[in-house]
Amino acid sequence: MPFVTIELVEGRTEEQLKAMVTEVTEVVSRTTNAPKENIHVFVEELKKNRYAVNGKLKSEE
Repeated sequence: MPFVTIELVEGRTEEQLKAMVTEVTEVVSRTTNAPKENIHVFVEELKKNRYAVNGKLKSEE
């Protein structure tokens, strides 16, 4: 039973997120031989004001 966690900065549309989890499920199923109904995908969206690169919050860009 594969578990996949994806962390990304907020800002994607619902359609983009749905497409992403569909594709991830397909790839994990194909490469692990796991049935799609056993694959769990967790999407964790990081708020831009809680994520920084090179000492600068993403919300400051």
